[in-house]
Amino acid sequence: MTPTFLLWLSGAMATFLAAATASRAYITSSNMLLLLLSLSLYCVGNLMMVKLMREGGLGLAISASAIAQLLLINVIAFAIFGERLTATQLAGVGLGVVAMVLMLFPVGAKS
Repeated sequence: MTPTFLLWLSGAMATFLAAATASRAYITSSNMLLLLLSLSLYCVGNLMMVKLMREGGLGLAISASAIAQLLLINVIAFAIFGERLTATQLAGVGLGVVAMVLMLFPVGAKS
């Protein structure tokens, strides 16, 4: 992965995490502005994903994004909203971590 790819991935993750947080806040408050903010952020995040797909390929971009979101949104759910995962769910998150580590290993072929 190139530094440009990692930069765009970080930006997309921040955007998607903000969108998910706004969605969760909307659920508790029913404030339509939070829903509109969330939808707007999801649109921006998806446009950023197009750049990621060009940079690293469809498989890597979507996989890296999904796993990063899995990990980071659980941190937000735990820290901000007080949600807890069961042992089985935590094992699933752990498998996501292993998958991300394996994807980040350099490969000889370019996609």
